[in-house]
Amino acid sequence: MHKVHTDRIISDFPSPYDSSASPYHQLNFHPLVKSVSAENRSGTVGLKICKAVLVGDVAVGKTCLVNRFCHDAFDRDYKATIGVDFEVEKFSVLSIPFNLQLWDTAGQERFRCIAASYYRGSSIIIAVCDIMDPESLNHTKTWVDEAKKTAENPNIFLVITKKDLATEEHVALMKEEGKKMAQLIGAELWIVSSYTGENVKEFFFRAVALTFDKTVQSEIEWINNKTNIQIGSSLVDMNQTTSSSRQKSPTRSNCC
Repeated sequence: MHKVHTDRIISDFPSPYDSSASPYHQLNFHPLVKSVSAENRSGTVGLKICKAVLVGDVAVGKTCLVNRFCHDAFDRDYKATIGVDFEVEKFSVLSIPFNLQLWDTAGQERFRCIAASYYRGSSIIIAVCDIMDPESLNHTKTWVDEAKKTAENPNIFLVITKKDLATEEHVALMKEEGKKMAQLIGAELWIVSSYTGENVKEFFFRAVALTFDKTVQSEIEWINNKTNIQIGSSLVDMNQTTSSSRQKSPTRSNCC
């Protein structure tokens, strides 16, 4: 049974952090997605599974971001991720079960090849950088380019962490720089604090809702195309049968 905690239920479409810093401009679930989810037609909407991969330099806060969302915890003692860590969060989106797999990859150069093998099939790329380390922001393009090689038409997010460490002036500066990078890599920008929890839940809910909507739309399109192909094939078969029958019909003789 897909048991979902009460704080993992999404019924309304979440807003972006800054609508001017997002390539995703929809304000609601697609009407077809809402309709199909409400009807819950068998074979159309079932358990959805989404793979999200977190990438970025070492010590930018990827693991803290995951721990704050999944466990509502913050560990001050830094422990570098070795290879890849894995978490699963269960959601209910428009009353449809949805599992979010979070793959937290290592930022060290020596683990890069290991981490890259886990990018395949990702629906979400989360590029993480440290608000106090502008160079980590510059590196996000390289991380995203690498992940996109094997991801499946992913939704991309740029998350600037450690907002609690910065002054308002520095946050404003990094926001402008982040918007430039987000536009360059085709990502939606978020600025969060894993220490206080600010914007963490909102970010993940937004990522899940966008991906759920995209996934169900693709599935509806696939089913419709498949139905049209089947109908078209039937018409072809009927035409072939009719043509064949005509050919086999005996011709009337002119004699007698």
